[in-house]
Amino acid sequence: MKFIVSSSYLLKQLQVLGGIINNNNTLPILDNFLFDLDGNALTVSASDLETTISSNLEVESSEKGIVCIPARLLLDTLKTFPEQPLTFSIEDNSTVEISSNHGKYALAYAPGDEFPSTIELKDPSSTVLQGDILATAISKTIFASGNDDLRPVMSGVFFQFSTEGLTFVATDAHKLVKYTRTDVAASQSSEFIMPKKPLNLLKSILAGSEQEVTIEYNESNAKFTFDQTVLICRLIDGKYPNYEAVIPKENPNKLSIDRNLFLNSVRRVSIFSNKTTHQIRLKIAGAELNISAEDIDYSNKAEERLTCDYQGDDMQIGFNSRFLTEMLNNLTSQDVSLEMSLPNRAGILTPVDGLDQGELVTMLVMPVMLNS
Repeated sequence: MKFIVSSSYLLKQLQVLGGIINNNNTLPILDNFLFDLDGNALTVSASDLETTISSNLEVESSEKGIVCIPARLLLDTLKTFPEQPLTFSIEDNSTVEISSNHGKYALAYAPGDEFPSTIELKDPSSTVLQGDILATAISKTIFASGNDDLRPVMSGVFFQFSTEGLTFVATDAHKLVKYTRTDVAASQSSEFIMPKKPLNLLKSILAGSEQEVTIEYNESNAKFTFDQTVLICRLIDGKYPNYEAVIPKENPNKLSIDRNLFLNSVRRVSIFSNKTTHQIRLKIAGAELNISAEDIDYSNKAEERLTCDYQGDDMQIGFNSRFLTEMLNNLTSQDVSLEMSLPNRAGILTPVDGLDQGELVTMLVMPVMLNS
């Protein structure tokens, strides 16, 4: 087995695939890339058992063969080469020899048949959407998903596809984000929970991409196909909580304010908040918003006054400043709206402007009890 490939082209593809490889794999074979050569088509795969990602590369060859090459060693070597053709050849002494313009490098390889085989999806449903739309949906929601091993369903992003639109939801029980696209629809209704790791990988590959992504899914797995890449992952098993039930419907108190002004103020004031609760207090009266925080143990306190547009009764409500900061950071609008009903009910944060047509973002943040 022998092939010739451009060093930078190979490195670029392998760096994408390398994102799936764990630092401490239970199976040593998972520390490798699987190289599957068929003429001038080379398929390279990486897996962590839960997720497998593979890319098709064009190389110069007329041979066939399949081997596993150590991923870390290969990546470290490729990073040092300037752009040049590299020749890979399999030697009889169980090594792969890489020849560059200036030298030769030998790596021990493992037989290709030891690598876990890829899952085939039985009777999948499918949906097609633009790469950038998927990347945006992931980045708008994934930060709100939980890390609790006892509630695995909340550690992923809930995909809810229907003939009217696509909805993506993430929550950790303290905050919730619902991102909806009404300009893209699926052929039939279905829902599944995607784990974080493959989503982070998709987000980084697809950001700003205009290519189409085909998503196929059944009860247990999902498959994303785009460009020359295929990602297959196991879905999180379980029923997602009824998130619609926790979004308050009647919210008569509406505050509208410049997002950056609000974000910077919350950031500054929160430095003076209690280090365990991160609690800040919003006091709204007329067109004035008063943001304050106090750490009684250390006699630290801060207070800022902002002007805002407010319709509703005067009220005081407490929030965890970290959640509020994360949400405001994740929005890109000029102004945001915060809708509230009572100090013990969740606040709803939405962007006032800056959304594409057919794009809806709803963020929900749970209040914290104020010690009066």
